[in-house]
Amino acid sequence: MKALNPDTIIKPASAYAQAVLLPPTGGERLVISGQIGMTPDGRVETGMRAQMERTWSNLLAVLTAGGFEIKHIVKVTTFVTEPGQTALYREIRDRALQGHLCAATYLQVAGLASPDFLVEIEAEAVKPG
Repeated sequence: MKALNPDTIIKPASAYAQAVLLPPTGGERLVISGQIGMTPDGRVETGMRAQMERTWSNLLAVLTAGGFEIKHIVKVTTFVTEPGQTALYREIRDRALQGHLCAATYLQVAGLASPDFLVEIEAEAVKPG
């Protein structure tokens, strides 16, 4: 198992990795921790659109750091704190995934780790061996 914390995004605030690369068992599996709308220097983006876009950018940076491509994403789970954001989310997700289809869950929640965070997205990717 290899923990991934790419230099291109903010470092974890506590004892977790941005992603964990599991050893091959006929392939490789990448489990990506929930990503948020924060820049590498620790600034939280302003507004839902900006946070969603940054969150996807961060998630794709972790995916790339693990040696995976968008086509390897098999599952995405999204948490948002504001109602009525589904259409915006789908627009941004569809652009980020460039037509790739994967399993997905979208949840509206009361809050995330900080009241400043409006969206968090986690994902899993699998690459054939």
